[in-house]
Amino acid sequence: ASGEIYGTLINLSGRRRVTSQRVILFAVLASISHEGALAEAQSALEILSEAHKILIEGNRSLPGVFSEQLHAAYFGPSQGHQKIAGFISLAQQTIKAISLNAKDALALLNQLVASANPMLALFNQITLVYEEELNRYTEKSKRQTIELMSNIQSISKEASIVSVNAQIIAAHAGGAGREFSVVARALSDITGRIDLLAFKALKNVAA
Repeated sequence: ASGEIYGTLINLSGRRRVTSQRVILFAVLASISHEGALAEAQSALEILSEAHKILIEGNRSLPGVFSEQLHAAYFGPSQGHQKIAGFISLAQQTIKAISLNAKDALALLNQLVASANPMLALFNQITLVYEEELNRYTEKSKRQTIELMSNIQSISKEASIVSVNAQIIAAHAGGAGREFSVVARALSDITGRIDLLAFKALKNVAA
């Protein structure tokens, strides 16, 4: 995963939160024959269903449930997946009942409205898990970058020592060591630039 992928997952999770409330709002408006409300409710439900499916199953560019924390949020004691799937099913039944003027439309709508706050709390809780996953990823990436830059600096220091020793040997060799001295100075210049780049990278990570 990358920071960009985590950001997309968080956005998808947040989208479920928003669209769940839109489903309920437009279902209520549809029940009083508000023009276009039924279509809006159906559209919001489709967006919610697709976002949830991707977050659970993944697709070509995004993982599904990829960590222990997310698995616990969806399939653990809180039964996040089961509750969300239940909400989607209830919304589908409600929208269909309203469109057909069915006798149970009002009862289904009341159940849907009653689920608004619990579902909002659940979506907030799961979105927080994704945000915590992003924070863990960010911290891990920082540690890996610091370790990598430290290794590069260590190698650069060793190369610098080799370069200095090579220049000393070249100086003792007189004219015969002139070309070797040029190579040694070039190596010294390269290690200096590596040190500067590593320092800037570590500074950016620390910021």
